[in-house]
Amino acid sequence: MTDTQGYQRFFAELKRRRVFRVMAVYGIVGFAIIEVADAIFPRMALPEWTVTLVVWLALLGFPVAIVLTWALEMTPEGVRRTAEAAPGELTEIIAAPASTRWPAGVLALIGMSALLAGVWYAGRQSAPALSTDALSQVSEASIAVLPFVNMSDDASNEYFSDGIAEELLNLLATIPDLHVASRTSAFSFKGQNLEIPEIAERLHVAHVLEGSVRKSGNEVRITAQLIDARSDTHMWSDTWDRSLDDIFAIQDEIAADVVEQLKVTLLGEAPTVEETDPEAYALFLQARQLGRQFTAESVEQSNALYHQALEIDPDYAAAWAGLANNYRRQAGFAVLPVDEGFPLAREAANRALAIDPDLALAHAELGMIAMLYDRDLAAAARHLERALALEPTNPDIIVPVAGLATDLGRLDEAVALRKYAVARDPVSPAGHAWLGRSYVWAGRWDEAIASFRTALSLSPGRMVTKSVIGVALLLRGEPEEALAAIQQEPSEAYRLIGLPMAYHALDRAAESDAALAELIEKYEREAAYNIAYVLAFRGEADRAFEWLDKAVEYNDSGLSQIAAAPLFDNIHEDPRWLPFLESIGRSPEQLAAIEFEVTLPE
Repeated sequence: MTDTQGYQRFFAELKRRRVFRVMAVYGIVGFAIIEVADAIFPRMALPEWTVTLVVWLALLGFPVAIVLTWALEMTPEGVRRTAEAAPGELTEIIAAPASTRWPAGVLALIGMSALLAGVWYAGRQSAPALSTDALSQVSEASIAVLPFVNMSDDASNEYFSDGIAEELLNLLATIPDLHVASRTSAFSFKGQNLEIPEIAERLHVAHVLEGSVRKSGNEVRITAQLIDARSDTHMWSDTWDRSLDDIFAIQDEIAADVVEQLKVTLLGEAPTVEETDPEAYALFLQARQLGRQFTAESVEQSNALYHQALEIDPDYAAAWAGLANNYRRQAGFAVLPVDEGFPLAREAANRALAIDPDLALAHAELGMIAMLYDRDLAAAARHLERALALEPTNPDIIVPVAGLATDLGRLDEAVALRKYAVARDPVSPAGHAWLGRSYVWAGRWDEAIASFRTALSLSPGRMVTKSVIGVALLLRGEPEEALAAIQQEPSEAYRLIGLPMAYHALDRAAESDAALAELIEKYEREAAYNIAYVLAFRGEADRAFEWLDKAVEYNDSGLSQIAAAPLFDNIHEDPRWLPFLESIGRSPEQLAAIEFEVTLPE
């Protein structure tokens, strides 16, 4: 027999024993199982090792399936060794009818599915379990306010039920001795069919406030109930049937009853809601919800609703602060020109403070404008210190405070602030992502990658996160892994920012140049600062300084982070580096001279 005939006979035998069929089916089913595990296991709070184990089991099961398929077959009489081919049978395989016998490799597919269930069970056993002991260790004076259920006939009224719950949360959060889970974390359980004790354990609180809202025209019914999560028992509940004119009184009553039930010590009078026209209030709640969606269209709609609310009540400080937040983010993400959006944000924040000098979020907005647009860190410090003094546990305040600490080069302090924010807001993807960035700036690559992956497990489609995982991997000296992460980044701009650096680290110069050229062509004005650090990373000092000058010309807000950014390390010894930092107020001496005192509450 010639070699060619031997090969033909071998491949014919593979086909007869259905090895190719099992290979194809196994690949499809195995890939599907891995994808399901990768998408679902993190959302079910299973440990990260469970997904890795599924991948390894799928890979190891492949040769087992092939061997079983070759050696055995399933027949009506049971599993038996595969019979040898009869003379001439191999030459007629293509024309022969399909056998009623099945390759035993199918057993491997069934076994792999069973193993998936086993991995899931083992993961659940090792995941943080529902524990009354854990709940008994949390503070008695702690509470989470869950989003209220919209019981209205109109599903679009959901903004109103969510808004009522958030206003109650904000009201209770002003009580110094009461620990209140943040909105981001508490609202992350919306639509999930979880038991109250499990939610409370994840949020580290002893009590939960939940309720419902039914709105019809000018009439509203609000039901609220307070639950002791440790015993899963109701402590108090009540129902209000009122007109919208009484909406603020209802919230005050609910807050007062919660304080009484939890026996919280008040240092002053019980907190009360800022009252306004009920129609303006409804517009404000809708505007705030739309603004958080942060698409170009939703923010424009949000701005219009804020303006409608302010036409009804020009002294509505919270609406002015919300408008300031929208304008600042529009400018920061190039939805509005920088020199248009930031001045509009400043004007709105100042209007808010003229009405309410103690509005913490308005002070925080002015602090961020000073940081990102004015490059005046001393002014930013004054505003952010005031905001933190007014609301010391608010994650929306702590985030920019940590940003200023980073800009000042106080990296350990920035990490501590971010960790505190995550502790207050444990299931916030943004909180974990920002903590990851602080770890990157502090040179703590492993912790950075872990924080970014936590953020992705909470929000798998989160923008920018995969690209910064790539940056951390690059800085850790793993360019192949960095490239794989960056290629998965959903944001084109940040994908293009990462690719030139990853290709450069892999000595793929042509691809690095092509990606950089595309980045410059598409995002010159929006990413001048980023282009500068890409060039610095590639060792092109002259071009890096040219693009830093462009970043100054375009007033790129990224310049605020330059003192801490590790991607500029390659040009730190260049004689132009310190003079450039001094020209934008970021030299070590200038930063050290800025007074900024932060004291975190217990």
